[in-house]
Amino acid sequence: MTRIAIAGAAGRMGQALIQAVSLDAETELAHAFEQPGHASLGTDAGVVAGLERVGISLTDTIGSGDFDLLINFTTPTATMEHLTYCQSQGRRMVIGTTGLDEGQRSEVASVSEHMGVVFAPNMSVGVNLTLKLIELAARTLGDSVDVEVIEAHHRDKVDAPSGTALRMGEVAAKALGRDLATAGVYSRHGQIGARDAKAIGFSTIRAGDVVGEHSVWFAGTGERVEITHKATSRAIYAAGAVRAARWLMDQPNGLYDMQDVLGLSD
Repeated sequence: MTRIAIAGAAGRMGQALIQAVSLDAETELAHAFEQPGHASLGTDAGVVAGLERVGISLTDTIGSGDFDLLINFTTPTATMEHLTYCQSQGRRMVIGTTGLDEGQRSEVASVSEHMGVVFAPNMSVGVNLTLKLIELAARTLGDSVDVEVIEAHHRDKVDAPSGTALRMGEVAAKALGRDLATAGVYSRHGQIGARDAKAIGFSTIRAGDVVGEHSVWFAGTGERVEITHKATSRAIYAAGAVRAARWLMDQPNGLYDMQDVLGLSD
């Protein structure tokens, strides 16, 4: 039985994670915590997640619980602090946080030499299958098409484009032999001129309570291929994270993503 800790346990993803752990026969909730001053501190984690009591109360620090693995869908700053703690304590970590900058991502990679880490911008099984389809489409269609990534999320999402959209762009760029750092186009306004044939464009929508929608267009002359994934519940991300947690416990130290977890890596 893998003992799971959940960061940001009172948030929408935190609640979904508590529910997912409660449904999984191979994991158990061992610790749940929130930021200091949060209104839910001291409340039973099961009650916070809309379940029956589980005997684990929300605390305000990662250090007040004993666990095997931390699942973290929080902020970049909090994620890096938790990463340092887990390394010092010999714990493993599943990271679904988006918005990490290049330096933070490099630090995750460096720390993973000493601990097991699954780091993925999207834990959905369907999204990760979609990434493989994007790779196949890009390799097949090549430079004969224009590539555009369109994503939509709820009004409260703070980073744009989403981590999943960026990952989709990275996968397409790699398959096409391009560097997303130079090929990515994130804003269009006014007289922008003709489209660069090597560009990979991004469009972002923030509205209502959209859980997450991503679509990649491969648009050529006379036809267009669209690869789309639509999420209607955060439960898919939570279920994927718990699956990653179970898988990671049997792996050596290192940095992994959901492609590794699902056996989709080349």
